[in-house]
Amino acid sequence: MPETTIRRRKHPMTDVVRRIRDLAVNLGAVRARVRFGQATSGLRILPSWIIAGAQRSSSSSVFKYLIAHPQVGAPAVKEIHYFDNNYHRGLNWYLGHFPLRQGGRITGEGSPYYLAHPLAPRRIAKDLPSVKLLVVLRNPVDRAYSHFIHERALGRECYASFAEAIEHEDERIAGEEEKMLADPTYNSHNHRNFSYVARGRYAEQIERLFDTFPRERVMVFSSERLSVEPARVYAEILTFLGLPPYELQRFRRHNQRSYAPMDPAVRARLQEYFTPENERLYKLLGTDFGWNSPVNQECVAPG
Repeated sequence: MPETTIRRRKHPMTDVVRRIRDLAVNLGAVRARVRFGQATSGLRILPSWIIAGAQRSSSSSVFKYLIAHPQVGAPAVKEIHYFDNNYHRGLNWYLGHFPLRQGGRITGEGSPYYLAHPLAPRRIAKDLPSVKLLVVLRNPVDRAYSHFIHERALGRECYASFAEAIEHEDERIAGEEEKMLADPTYNSHNHRNFSYVARGRYAEQIERLFDTFPRERVMVFSSERLSVEPARVYAEILTFLGLPPYELQRFRRHNQRSYAPMDPAVRARLQEYFTPENERLYKLLGTDFGWNSPVNQECVAPG
C-alpha cells in the first residue's frame, strides 16, 4: 500500500487566533515592564517632550523619527494616555513606562488625545513643568475622514457612512466635555472616539495650550509640510528639543491606511465649515497651512 501524506486543512481562524495570541503576549510583556518600571520609577528618565496631537495627523511618524535618534530613549509604548484616561493611576505608574537614566538620554511619548482633552494641558503642566510639546496638525477635513475610517476599522463606529457620523456627532458628544470637567475621573468614550469635526477646531485647542504653557515650549507644524520636507522639519524638531543634528536614512510614513475618496459634497460642506476655523488658527500662529486652498487630497491616512 503506497504511503500517503495526510495534510491537515488549515482552519480559517488560525491566523486570527495567532495574531490575538501574539497581541496578548506583547501586552503581557508591556504590563510586566511597566510594573517593574513603577517599582523603579525614581530611576527613570522624566519625559522632556510630548507629542500632544492631533490624532491621524502623522504623530506616529514623528514619534518613530524621534526615537531613532541615538540620544532618545523609547518608552514602553508610544501612547501612554496618562494625562487623559489614566491620570488616576498616579505619576509613578506613568514614569514606569520610561527608560532608566543613562548617559544623558532624553525621552518622551505621544498620546494624540491630549490636545483635545480639556484637562490634559493643566495636568501636564502640573506634573511636567519643563516639558516641551509637539503638535502636528492635518487639514481638518482629511483628518476627520481619516478618524472615521480608523474607528470603522476598529469596529467602534456604528454608522456606515461618514456623512451619517458627522450628522450625529453633536448629539453624541453633547455635554461630554462638561462631564469631564466636573468629574476628573470620567472618561468619555464618545468624546474620544467620535469627535471627528470637533477635533478639527484647532484654534481653541492651541489657545488652551498657550494659556497653560509658554509659547516657546510649544512647536506646531503641519502634517502636509512634514510629508513634503521631512528632513527639514525633523531638523527643526531636534533643534527645538535641544538635540544634536542627526540624519535618518529614510522618512517612512507610519500607520498609513488607504481608503476610498470622501464624498465630494461632504468634502465641500466641511471645507466651508472649517474655512473660518482655519483662518482663526492661522492668525493665532502667524502661519498659513494652506488648507483653505482647493487641492487634490491623497486618500492616505498618516498616523
